[in-house]
Amino acid sequence: MERPGASPSPHLRIVSIEITTRDAAATMAVGRRLAGLTRAGDVLAISGPLGAGKTAFVGGLAEGLGIDEPVTSPSFVLMRRYDSGFVPLVHVDVYRLSSMGEFEDLNAFDEADDGVLVIEWGSAVGPALPHDHLVVDIAIEDEQTRTVQLIPAGTWIGRPLTELTV
Repeated sequence: MERPGASPSPHLRIVSIEITTRDAAATMAVGRRLAGLTRAGDVLAISGPLGAGKTAFVGGLAEGLGIDEPVTSPSFVLMRRYDSGFVPLVHVDVYRLSSMGEFEDLNAFDEADDGVLVIEWGSAVGPALPHDHLVVDIAIEDEQTRTVQLIPAGTWIGRPLTELTV
């Protein structure tokens, strides 16, 4: 799947990775393993229906980044910053925003330039995403089972995402 504006190397192709999880702890574990592949300046756009486990995934990512604070959904405050880890984590929820202008007013990219930016409901701000980003799409299969699809763009294409499937 090619993202608009993406220009991958002719030697690389964009591939998505799918991981099936059987409970919330397993969804968190995928996020925790992904933390080892992140670096300052990274942007992750997370999508999925209500109750899919987006915040649980971010909680696992935060644990993997060494953040010792509990991660809670920023639905009503829109953005939370966690500084207690190896790199800061900025967690944004755009579900309640009604325009791209409101997203831009958050200055999320500037706030997270020294850390990892995670945008829940990231598909809503797709045009604002930088070339280098990772889409994390979480689908509900049944009450406990989730499919986590990782769709890399830019430099994410060359990272070893297949390591997360173990």
